[in-house]
Amino acid sequence: MKTPNALNVLTNRNSLIWGLLGLWLGTILLFIQHFQNEGSQNFANAAAKTADSVVNIYTFSNQDSPFDHTSKQKITNLGSGVIITNDGYILTNHHVIQGASTVIVSLNDQRQTRARLIGSDPATDLAVLKVELSDLTPIHLGNSDHIRVGDQILAIGNPFGIGQTVTAGIISAKGRDSIGLNTYENFIQTDAAINPGNSGGALVDLKGKLVGISSAIYSSSGGSQGIGFATPINDAISIMQSIIKHGSVVRGYLGLQVQENNTQVAIALNLPTAEGLIVTSAVPEGPADKAGLRARDILVAIDDHTDLSAHNAQQLVSSLTPGKRVTIKGIRGTQSFITKALVEKLPAMRAIE
Repeated sequence: MKTPNALNVLTNRNSLIWGLLGLWLGTILLFIQHFQNEGSQNFANAAAKTADSVVNIYTFSNQDSPFDHTSKQKITNLGSGVIITNDGYILTNHHVIQGASTVIVSLNDQRQTRARLIGSDPATDLAVLKVELSDLTPIHLGNSDHIRVGDQILAIGNPFGIGQTVTAGIISAKGRDSIGLNTYENFIQTDAAINPGNSGGALVDLKGKLVGISSAIYSSSGGSQGIGFATPINDAISIMQSIIKHGSVVRGYLGLQVQENNTQVAIALNLPTAEGLIVTSAVPEGPADKAGLRARDILVAIDDHTDLSAHNAQQLVSSLTPGKRVTIKGIRGTQSFITKALVEKLPAMRAIE
């Protein structure tokens, strides 16, 4: 039988345990609330830092009327852009300004002005505009090589022309290169809501730094379905610098069509190896043709690059300087060979009207 003193001790012990448990739970709840508030504050801070750097773009073009070929009708389009420099260079998408006779840029502070097209690159769907305004707010640039799948981001743009809008999401994937939208692809995939009008807008991290230029969505309805694509800012800045310097993007060209080799293909074609890239065709009088490359040759190295896929070989060749000679190692039949090809400038792509 327990004495009154023993019962008091037991009661006090239980009270202490429940008190400590309550204190522990309260502390946990405070931490959860703190991190929720901190996350919300991070979103708000990032949006505030970038709002004045994202612009709305309105384009106008005159096209033949489908009903009366003697008259013109004015076509309007809309999109977004990002102020990159103090002196007014703006990045946007090629498809936003394609065919436009007039481009109007509207800033977050309500100023509007005409923009001059410096140049565009249909192969990556990027374009560079220039505005002559003072007191611009260029965005802070991030490093798209450092983003990770799962990182939180914001998408900022002008969906459906309703005005600047911020949506939140995460990086869903990196290096998407087989979407079929552009000739050169290296997309960031995000689930942040991106809708028509967001094209050319900003994808920013929670520090308010630009990591991508919103480009496209995958949708069966025309609206956001949680699959959006953006061009990494490291790629976009390189394209912008080339456009500003040359008026276009200068890329290397060998005039080759290739397909990836594997065990099944090698067996089917009776090839000596399942490695490398198979040449399917060489453009007549192109650099590869002049270097003696032929269909069914197997490429195993371009200069010192041996880990070749169809995508990274395309990226590698495009990065080569026209006029440079590259060493190509390959296999023809059962014999290895080495040849040199003189890199030419990639012929200009004709814009789709």
